[in-house]
Amino acid sequence: MNQIAEELKKIVAEYSVKLADIPVDVYALTPSPKKWSKKQILGHLIDSAQTNIRRFIIAQYEDSPEIIYNQEQWVELSRYQEQELNDLIPLWALLNKHICFILSGVNRSASQKICKTNNQTPHSLEWLARDYIRHLLHHLHQILDLAPVAYP
Repeated sequence: MNQIAEELKKIVAEYSVKLADIPVDVYALTPSPKKWSKKQILGHLIDSAQTNIRRFIIAQYEDSPEIIYNQEQWVELSRYQEQELNDLIPLWALLNKHICFILSGVNRSASQKICKTNNQTPHSLEWLARDYIRHLLHHLHQILDLAPVAYP
């Protein structure tokens, strides 16, 4: 899990700078009524970080907890479109630094513990941590208009 934590740490350092370079007005643009703005996508990443913090902690001491996340409701009710961008980027970075700290303390045995998510198949904490990075990169590339990163 240390390797995953180190990879995440590098992503946070690199992408925090890139996220801050996007003009505020670009973040607020909504491509269509059913699509999230870049600000809402960043909010979704904040929600994802919070949900995964719970997963990475609880699955270490409970047997197969089920921690699900309704992304549409979370983004809507958190009202990210109305929040200050200058608060969202540091919040995203700090939550991810906290995840790095948590992951660096997960031992090999705990990394294989199972957690149930929205996905039908339960997964190990190690799988969830790797998936978290794939998901994160997918959305960061959306925000930054970079080459797509495939994510199921």
